[in-house]
Amino acid sequence: MKIINGEYSGRNIYMPAHIRPTQNLVRKAVFDIIGHDLTGLSFLELFAGSGAIGFEALSCGASEVVFIEHDPKCVEVIEENLQILQPAARGLSATLLQQDSFFAIKEFARQGKKFHVVFFDPPYGLKLAKKTLKTLMSHDILHPSSYIIAQYDTAERMPEVEGSIRLIKDKVYGSSRLTVYEKDS
Repeated sequence: MKIINGEYSGRNIYMPAHIRPTQNLVRKAVFDIIGHDLTGLSFLELFAGSGAIGFEALSCGASEVVFIEHDPKCVEVIEENLQILQPAARGLSATLLQQDSFFAIKEFARQGKKFHVVFFDPPYGLKLAKKTLKTLMSHDILHPSSYIIAQYDTAERMPEVEGSIRLIKDKVYGSSRLTVYEKDS
């Protein structure tokens, strides 16, 4: 798979064989909505899988990207891609944590860690998107004027408003739905 945005545009990244990667069209849509210049922003990718969205964020200049993935095979591939891209050589921070996404959210809140953009794409068929959104909203890990982006199974439904966030974009791409929320400052 190729990175499609930013400084790493055109660079190949490895993909775990057993996952459903985020399609190019969806990756492009995410950055068309939130912008292609993420300079100085922190980015959290939950249920990272291949890490494709986080790598796009690094390519667009996010100063910090944190990948959360539980599956050891996916973690291995993300580590390999980080070694290839070497974001630290560009002054960017990339952290990979092998842990449960819900646990990570709670730990970040406990540590007082905050993010400008949170993206999550949980496994389909398990109804985890709404649970992830509710967990995010019950733990203070968002900067003011931040975004939450969810990619999930079209069979699942998400609210238009949840706490201090409101829906700004909702679109179906095949079997995936992309929903973008903005936090009011």
